[in-house]
Amino acid sequence: MPSSPPFLRARELCKRVRSPSGELLILDRVSLAVAAGESLAIVGASGSGKSTLLGLLAGLDSPTSGSVELDGHELTALDEDQRAALRATHVGFVFQSFQLLPGFTALENVMLPLELAGRPDPRPAAGAILGRVGLAARGEHYPRQLSGGEQQRVAIARAFANSPRLLFADEPTGNLDQRTGARIRDLLFALNQEHGTTLLLVTHDAHLAEPCTRVVELEAGRLTP
Repeated sequence: MPSSPPFLRARELCKRVRSPSGELLILDRVSLAVAAGESLAIVGASGSGKSTLLGLLAGLDSPTSGSVELDGHELTALDEDQRAALRATHVGFVFQSFQLLPGFTALENVMLPLELAGRPDPRPAAGAILGRVGLAARGEHYPRQLSGGEQQRVAIARAFANSPRLLFADEPTGNLDQRTGARIRDLLFALNQEHGTTLLLVTHDAHLAEPCTRVVELEAGRLTP
């Protein structure tokens, strides 16, 4: 029986940027494949190109050369609006800096992806996922009224609100103390398992990467064997 094609595939990705000292090669011929439902950690030191790679895989940026396919769609062949539409239906994000809208309450932040997807009544669904992360009583609070760990829990609720098929997590515990970070890690992987989401995690923290089904290392812009 033939195997299913990868849900996410990168082929020979290169990213070059211009700098005052000349052209810099940030990513050098990176290729990888991620199966549906898999959890993959890309680990590496600061400056290794992890966040750049995540941005290319998510279609937030375009490679200098190479291609990315997401669920059969070649992102490099789509324009910006088409990539945004694909992300809205397929992808969730969790960032190190939380990326919550400061003028929105916790509940409103979680409602946002549901509203963008055209859900007619997003409030009950947003309230349910906010309760799942333990913040049912904090829905009317603004980000500035929440601790760092609470803000990241709101961000995780927002990421899972629209039941994405793929979740990108970029150093999700990087701004948290060790104890809070461990709780966020456990919550992230628990929700990922419950939803059957494909997870791509980038981190410098080997402990955070441990629960993933596969770990690869990025060093100076190249995946190491």
